[in-house]
Amino acid sequence: MKGAVHSYLEESIRPYIDLIDTLRSVGIQKDLALPTIAVIGDQSSGKSSVLEALSGVALPRGSGIVTRCPLELRLKKVTGGANWKAVLSYRKKRTEFVDPSFVAGPIKASKLANGKVARPTYDLKKFEFGDPSLVEEHVAAAQNELAGKGVGICDELITLEVMSPDVCDLTLIDLPGIARVPVKGQPEDIGKQIKLLIMKYIEKQETINLVVVPCNTDIATTEALQMAQEVDPDGKRTVGILTKPDLIDRGTEKDILDIVHNKVIPLHKGYTMVKCRGQQQIDEKIPLEEATQIERDFFQNHDYFRDLLPSLNKLSEGKATIECLAVKLTQNLVDHIKKSLPQLNQQIKKMLWDVKNELKDYETGPPEDLKGAKQFLIETLKRFCDQINSLSSGEQMSEENLFVQLRAEFKKWNDHLNSTKTSFSNSKDLSQKNRGRELLGFSNYRVFESVLQEHVAKLKKPAIELLYTIKDIIITHLTDVVSQCFRNYSFLQNTAKDKINNIQLTQQEKTEQRISEQFEMENRVYTQDPIYLKVLNEITNEKFSEDQLPFFDKKCKYSNMLEAYYEVVVQRMADQLPMMILFFMLKQTAELLSTDMLCLLDGANVSELLFEDSEVSRKRKDLRERRNRLSAAQEEISKFFTDYL
Repeated sequence: MKGAVHSYLEESIRPYIDLIDTLRSVGIQKDLALPTIAVIGDQSSGKSSVLEALSGVALPRGSGIVTRCPLELRLKKVTGGANWKAVLSYRKKRTEFVDPSFVAGPIKASKLANGKVARPTYDLKKFEFGDPSLVEEHVAAAQNELAGKGVGICDELITLEVMSPDVCDLTLIDLPGIARVPVKGQPEDIGKQIKLLIMKYIEKQETINLVVVPCNTDIATTEALQMAQEVDPDGKRTVGILTKPDLIDRGTEKDILDIVHNKVIPLHKGYTMVKCRGQQQIDEKIPLEEATQIERDFFQNHDYFRDLLPSLNKLSEGKATIECLAVKLTQNLVDHIKKSLPQLNQQIKKMLWDVKNELKDYETGPPEDLKGAKQFLIETLKRFCDQINSLSSGEQMSEENLFVQLRAEFKKWNDHLNSTKTSFSNSKDLSQKNRGRELLGFSNYRVFESVLQEHVAKLKKPAIELLYTIKDIIITHLTDVVSQCFRNYSFLQNTAKDKINNIQLTQQEKTEQRISEQFEMENRVYTQDPIYLKVLNEITNEKFSEDQLPFFDKKCKYSNMLEAYYEVVVQRMADQLPMMILFFMLKQTAELLSTDMLCLLDGANVSELLFEDSEVSRKRKDLRERRNRLSAAQEEISKFFTDYL
C-alpha cells in the first residue's frame, strides 16, 4: 500500500487516531469507552489474514482459538524511511522489533508525543531482524503468558504498534474468534467466555464493529454478524468484511454480489470483499506485498467481482481489496472519533470533577514523621470535639438535624401527657370506698392525694421509653460525627464509638435515677398557690380567691380540683423530662466524650491511633490514579483542540 494509495489522505487523519491511542496509553479506557474498531468473526473466518494484510506483520494463526487475548493493532504510516518497526507491549513489558535498515521520518501528528503523559514504566527488550513474520512467535508468547499455555482466553490487552511506509493510519482491536464446541483442554463454557469478552467491546456505542464473514458460508447464520446485530440492530456502526471469495461455489456469485451491495443484510457502513493469502501462499512464504498484487489480479480477472474494484484515485468508492478496506476503515474511525470527541471531552471533565471532589475525603493523611503525625492527631481530635460540642448546642446543622428529631419526640411526649387528662367526676376513685374515718360530709385530703399519685404513676413507663428513644437518636448523631471525623482511622472510630456507648450507658442510668426521683417527688403533691388557683379558675370559669377556697373543699368539687392539679403536673412534666434528658444524655455526654478523647493524647501511640484501613489506602490510591489518568487525558484533548481545531 505505497504511494498513491495514501497520497489522497488528509494530513489531519493521523492526529485524531494518535489522540485516541494516547488516551488509551494513559489507561483512560478504564474510566470510559473510547472510539475504536473491534474485529470479530467466527473461528477460521479469515480475521488473522485480514489483519496481516493491513499491518504487514505476521500474526498467530492455525486451527481453533488463535487470538486468545484482545490484540490492539496500532498502524502508523511513516515517511522518509524504509521497511518497518514493531513494538509489542503488555502489562509492564515492552518488546521492540526493528529492521536494521529502518530509518523513519517523522510520524504524522508527532506533536502529541510531548512526553507529559504519565505512562507505565516498561521492562524493555529489543530485537533487530528484517523479517516481520518473526513477530508472530512473540505475540503467541505474550498470549501464553497472559492466558496460560493451551486454549484458554484472557481479557488483558496486548498492544502491537507497527510503523511502516506500507501501512495505513489505523487502530483496531482483534478479539478471539467465536467458538461453538470446546476442544480438548478447553473449559466447557469457552464459547460463553468468548462471547462475554466480545460483548464487552461491541456493545459500547463508541465501538465500530468490524465483522469478518467468509463468502462460502451462509451470512444469515454467521454468529459474529448475529452478535453485531444484537447490539447494533440498525447496522449504523457495523462494517462487513467478506473473505475467501475464491472458495465460493460456482453459480453463487450473484448471491454474493447482493450481499456486497447491501441487499441481504443492510449495513450503514456497507461491505468490502478481500482476498488474503491462503494457507498455500503462507506455506510458500509469498510476501504480503506480492499477495496484495495477487489479490488485485484476482478481482481484475473475475467475471463477476471485477466491478467491485476501486480506482487508485477513488479507493473509498470501491468494494474490494485490502487497500480499499484500509481507506474505508481509516475514514470510518476518524469520522467516528470526530463525532465522539465533544462528548468524550465533556465526560472526562465531569469525571475529573467528581474524582477530585471524592478524593477530598481521602486525600489528607497523617504526616510520616512522628512530630507531624502527633500534631495531625491533635488537630483531628480537636476538630472532633468542636463538632461534638457544636452538635450538642444545636449549632451543627445536617440533613437530619438533631434538634428537629428531638423536638418531634418531645412533642409526642407532650401529646401523650395531654391525652392522659381526664374528667375525674365519674372516677371510681372518688366513690364511697375511698372514704376514711371522717364523718359524713367531711373531706379527706388523702383521697385526693391517692387518686393523683395513681394517675401520675402511669406516666413513668412512657417517660422511660422517651429516654430510650432519645438515647438512640443521640447515639446515631454522635456516631455520624465519629464516622465523618475519623473516616479513615478505624482505631479512633472504634475507640470513640466505645466511649459513646459507655458514656451513654452511664448517663442513661443516671437519667433513669433522676426520672425515678422526679416521680417520687410527684408523690408529694405540691405547687405554688397562685399557680394552682390560676389553673383552677380556668377550669371552673370562676374567680376564686385564696380565702374562698376553704368553702370549695367539698367532695363534689374534687373532680375540678384534681383536673386543676393534674394540669399543673402535665405542664411540669412536659418540660422537666425533656430538659433532664437533654442535660444528662446530650450536654454531659458531649462534655465527657470530648474530655475522654483528648485524654488519648497522654502517652498516645500515634501510629496506632492513626492507623488507616487498607481499604482506605487502596481507595485513595485508586482515586489518585484515576485523577492522574483523567488529568492527562484532559491535557491531551485540550492540546489537540488548540493545535488542530
